[in-house]
Amino acid sequence: MKNLNFAAELHLKLGAPASSTVESLRLLRAFLKLGPRQRFEVIKLVEDLGTEETLPEHPLS
Repeated sequence: MKNLNFAAELHLKLGAPASSTVESLRLLRAFLKLGPRQRFEVIKLVEDLGTEETLPEHPLS
């Protein structure tokens, strides 16, 4: 943030974000940098892991 006063006011009102929140934002930023195909593959992988399916037989690109 360029306005340090604004950031300081937010910090006083809201406190510091949890480390999990910061990590989630880092992952989101990295995800948005991926191309559409890689995004699809990441979503599919996470869905598969969430449903405890076996890993895909073909390698991801």
